[in-house]
Amino acid sequence: MLNDLSIYGTYASHWWDGSQRFLRLLSNLVPARLSYFDEVVSTFQGQTVLDLGCGGGFMSEALAKRGATVIGIDPSEAAVAAAQTHAHTEGLEIDYRVSSGEALPLANGSVDCVVCVDVLEHVADVDRVIDEIARVLKPGGLFLFDTINRTMLASFVIVYVGERVLRLLPRGTHDPAKFITPAELSAKLVARGLSVGPFVGLGPCGLDRRLDFTFGRFSSLKIMYAGQARAPAATEQAGNGRAGWIGMMSAPDAGLV
Repeated sequence: MLNDLSIYGTYASHWWDGSQRFLRLLSNLVPARLSYFDEVVSTFQGQTVLDLGCGGGFMSEALAKRGATVIGIDPSEAAVAAAQTHAHTEGLEIDYRVSSGEALPLANGSVDCVVCVDVLEHVADVDRVIDEIARVLKPGGLFLFDTINRTMLASFVIVYVGERVLRLLPRGTHDPAKFITPAELSAKLVARGLSVGPFVGLGPCGLDRRLDFTFGRFSSLKIMYAGQARAPAATEQAGNGRAGWIGMMSAPDAGLV
């Protein structure tokens, strides 16, 4: 079975105990992701941030510790329960909810920022998810994301080496057909009126004391990449009568593969 999302429920009780290598890798990705996001966002303090596909709460807790008001949404009831339990032990107030990205239980224009990491390559309907992200962002709101590029190299490294050879991830975690290229994702965001900033590569950069990979900025977008997109400001929406023109003027014009 490909794109097997049942693993997030199966291993939910181990999300924070460090016993599962693939969950340790997810935890190790948080600093690399935040390093990039911190370059884009002046501060998360006081911002309402949706962590879409929050799992057991690695990113949600990191954002809450930066002062954000965090809403964490994930379709896995078990993962959300694990996230709630751990947040309580840490004294963090995070609004966790069970739902899918295709039907967010949030009002239009209700969040300052949507963070979506390790998610777009797993969802059932990526177009519907992006529709929902655009809907819940406030005017001028920011979408921060990372995902996996649909290249032969990414399939080889993540699926063949990562899942089958090194067994860093449970076999069947990913379906290479669901990977999305930067050009495709940029076009989807632009079509919904978001202005798209430059993408950056992410990848392994070392090993920690448990010999798990650590991650950082990577010179290529051919495996994993992160990016940003911003909803049009209210004045831009009113002045144009529709959201799409600003994105068309701001889409990246180089390096999209």
